[in-house]
Amino acid sequence: MSLEHLDDEKSMLKQDHLLHVHLNEYRKLKDEQIARIVMREHLIYVTLATIGAVSSYALHAGQHYAFLVIPWVCIILGWLYITTDEKVSAIGEYLRQELAEKINQLTQTTQGTILNWELIHRNDKLRVPRKVTQLLIDLLTFVGSGGLALVAFWWMQTEWHGLFKVVWGIELTLLIWLGILILISTDWKKGD
Repeated sequence: MSLEHLDDEKSMLKQDHLLHVHLNEYRKLKDEQIARIVMREHLIYVTLATIGAVSSYALHAGQHYAFLVIPWVCIILGWLYITTDEKVSAIGEYLRQELAEKINQLTQTTQGTILNWELIHRNDKLRVPRKVTQLLIDLLTFVGSGGLALVAFWWMQTEWHGLFKVVWGIELTLLIWLGILILISTDWKKGD
């Protein structure tokens, strides 16, 4: 066996090993992405269930101050939703831009044929209407619900102690900030 042939064989083994590492990285990142997607979707369900439970208590028990709990729930779970969604998008971007290129180089494949689903599903005709709909749902779920609870408290509460005014103002400010963050963090990009 010649020295040149041995070097070629070592190079092929190294490429095979790197390909295995990259494919394993892909699997692990997809697992993490899926887990984060599931968590993100559950945050909406938890938010809606909490809003329903607190609203029911506030209305039936006559404890209108309980409406002040809803904005905190919306702010905290909305923030978790945004950060989880950002990680889902970041994983997707890494897979499309970095990992696909590494695998393409190792397999000597042309751009776009490896991990192609990561690109294709972002280029359909309904992406923008879906993103607009999702943005509206996110704003209604996290900001609108919290804002509606503030309005309900303001309308139903007969006694406004100083602390209620401060909490109400802080919650309104944080809900507006959350709405801005939801708008800013929406991923409108198509393709890569």
